[in-house]
Amino acid sequence: MCLFLNLESKSQIKQLLNQGVEANEVKDFSSAAQIYNQIILIDSSKIEYQLLFADASRLNYDNETALHWYQKIYKKDNGKTYKEVPFYMATLLKNTGKYKEAKKYFDKYYKKNKSSKDGFKKQLCLKALQEIDACELAQIIIKNPVEATILHLDSAVNSKVSEYAPYEVDTFLYFSSLRDKSETDERGVGYNKLYTSKKINNKHQKATELDSLFNKEGIHNANTCFNNDFTKIIVTRCKALNKSQYTCEMYESNYLNNTWTELKKLPSPINIDGINSTHPNIGKINNKDVLLFSSNRQGGEGGMDIWYSFINADGTYGKPINAGKKINTIEDEITPFYVKEINTLYFSSTWHKGLGNFDIFKSEFNVNEFTEPKNVGYPINSSYNDIYYSVNSKKDKAYISSNRIGSFFEDKPSCCNDIYSFSIAPLTEPIKPIDTTELLINQMKVLCPLTLYFHNDEPEPKTKVIVTKKNYKKTYDDYTLLKNKYISEYTKGNVGEQKEYSENRILNFFEDSLDAGMQDLDKFASLLESVLKRNEKVKITMKGFCSPLASTDYNVNLAKRRISSLQNYFIEYKDGMFLKYINNTHEAEGRIEFFNEDIGELPVSDVSDDVNDIKNSVYSPSAASERKIQIIAISFLR
Repeated sequence: MCLFLNLESKSQIKQLLNQGVEANEVKDFSSAAQIYNQIILIDSSKIEYQLLFADASRLNYDNETALHWYQKIYKKDNGKTYKEVPFYMATLLKNTGKYKEAKKYFDKYYKKNKSSKDGFKKQLCLKALQEIDACELAQIIIKNPVEATILHLDSAVNSKVSEYAPYEVDTFLYFSSLRDKSETDERGVGYNKLYTSKKINNKHQKATELDSLFNKEGIHNANTCFNNDFTKIIVTRCKALNKSQYTCEMYESNYLNNTWTELKKLPSPINIDGINSTHPNIGKINNKDVLLFSSNRQGGEGGMDIWYSFINADGTYGKPINAGKKINTIEDEITPFYVKEINTLYFSSTWHKGLGNFDIFKSEFNVNEFTEPKNVGYPINSSYNDIYYSVNSKKDKAYISSNRIGSFFEDKPSCCNDIYSFSIAPLTEPIKPIDTTELLINQMKVLCPLTLYFHNDEPEPKTKVIVTKKNYKKTYDDYTLLKNKYISEYTKGNVGEQKEYSENRILNFFEDSLDAGMQDLDKFASLLESVLKRNEKVKITMKGFCSPLASTDYNVNLAKRRISSLQNYFIEYKDGMFLKYINNTHEAEGRIEFFNEDIGELPVSDVSDDVNDIKNSVYSPSAASERKIQIIAISFLR
C-alpha cells in the first residue's frame, strides 16, 4: 500500500511539474505558485521543489512566502549550489524595509560571484553592488523624512484590485482600474478601464466609468493625460502578451466644437508596431509642448526608458528623444510627469538608489538636459512600488499609486496598487538645496554602531599592557588567515549535514561580521575625511567588549588594547592624514576627539570559559562574536 501511494505521489508530482512549466511559459506566476504549493504539500523535503515554489511566489509578489522558502534553502545550502538564493533573499528583505540584513546578503552574493563569466550572474552582481549603497541610503532617507502627510483615498476611489495613474483636473480625479470583471480578456482577467471621481466638499464621490469613447470594448484602456489648456487627451490601449505583460500604444482625442473627437492612434515613430509605448504625459519644456512617455524601443539604455517628443504647432509630433543616461538605466524607468513651474521631471525607477521596488525620483531640466535624479524621499516613497507621481491642475496636491502596506487587497497584502495623495508646497517656491555635508554625516551615523572583531587574546596576547602598536587593519588581516583553522577546529567530531552546518556558521561569521566590519570601517574613514575637510568637529565614541576567558582585570586591559589598535588605524590612515585633526585647537578647522566609554560588561553568556575546550571557547562563532569593540556613536560639535 505504501509503495502504491509513493508511486501515485511521484506521478502526481510529475504531472504538476509539467503544469508549472506551462504556467511559467506564459508568465502566469499566480497559477505557478499554486501548482508548486501543491507539490510542497506532497513533498517539502527536496530543495528543487522549494526553489520552484519560492521563485513563483516572488514573481507573484507573495514576498513573505518567497522569503520563508529562500531562507530554508539558504540555511541548508549556504549559496553553494543555489547561488542566486542570497540575491533574492536580499531583494525581498530590502523590499520589506529590512535594509541592514538585505545589505549583508547583497554583499555576500557580490563577493562570491563577482568573478563569474556568466552573463546573468554578472548582471546580478552589478545590481547587488548598486543595492549595497542603496540599502545604506535608504536608512538615511527613512531617518530624515520629508514633510508630507500621505492620505490613502477611501473606497469611493480605491478597491481590492489595482487603481493607478491618478490625474486630477479641477474637481475631477481621473484614474485607471481593474475593478470591472463583467468583461474579461482571453486570460480571464477583467479589462483595465478609465474612471473618474468628482470631489464635492473636498470628498471624493463614488467613481464612475468613462463612456465608450474612451473605454473601448475588448481592449485594456489606461493612463489619462491632458495638455496644458485641457483641449487634448492622450490615453493608452494595451493588449496582453501573456498573463503578466502588455504591449501598449497611445491614442489622442481633441476637444473641438464642444465635444471630444474619436480617439486616434498616434503615428510612427511615437507608436511602433510590437513596441510598448505607454504612460503618456504632456508637459512644457522651453515653453514648448512636449509628450513624455515610457517605452522599450531600440536606442534606449535598457528595459523601459523615458522618452519625449516635442509637439509642433500643427499638432504633429517630433522624433522621440531619449531622456538620457542620467535618467535612464539598464532597468525600468516609467510613469513620467513633468512640472513646468519648476522645470522638473518626476518618474519611477527600479535602478536608481531607493527604498525598494519602484521609487519616485525627480530631475530638473537645465541647459537642455536632465540633471542627476534625486529620490523624493520618505514617506512619499516606501519599500514597495511607488509610481505615477502627478500634480493636480491647482498645483497644490500630488498623487501617487502604491502597493504599500495599508493598500486594499483581494488575496494577499501588497498585491495591488491604490491611489494616495498629499499636499505640496506652492510650486513657485524655490527648491531647497541639498546640504551635502548633512548627507555625509547621516551616512556616518547609519554605520554606527560599527562593530569590529578580534581573534582570541589579540592584540599583544598574554600581556597586561593597555596600548599596542598594532593597527586594527593588521589584526584583521591576520584574523582572516585563520579562517580554515576555525573551520577545522569548530567542525571536529561533526559529520554529514551537521559538519556542513558548522562550516557554514564559521563562513558566515567571517563574511557577515569580520569582513563586513572592516568594510564599514574603511567607509567610515572615507566619510570622516570628507566631513573634516568641511571643517566639522567630530567626536568618536568607542567601547570594548570581551569573551569570558581569563579574569575581569585581564579582559579590561585587553579591551583597552583593542581600542588602542583602532585609534592606530585612524592615526595611520592614508599616511597620517587624520593627525592634524586629532584634538586640533583651531576653531576654523576640522577636529577629531576620541572618547572611550567604560569597558562593556557582556550579558550572561553561554560561551564556554573552559580553556581546554578551545572548540567552543575560542573557535565557535558565539565566542568569536563576543571578542569585539564598537564605534558606538559619532557626534558633531557645532
